[in-house]
Amino acid sequence: MRSSIIDNKFKEGEVVCARVDPGQRLVIRRYNDRIYYCKIQASPGTNELVYFERELMPPAENKASGEKTQIIK
Repeated sequence: MRSSIIDNKFKEGEVVCARVDPGQRLVIRRYNDRIYYCKIQASPGTNELVYFERELMPPAENKASGEKTQIIK
């Protein structure tokens, strides 16, 4: 039987970035079967991007503006 423990690192609505393109911010739309479905934050009308958890990371903090990771609902 499958455990009901949630094993995802990022929550839906959280802003992250991909390791291959850290300058592009992504919004987690959903998490299913260990796969994250994301939208590009700057252009939400584009197709979804799909990532494994190891391919994502929190966006680097912008020290000048004090910007931090946020959750969008």
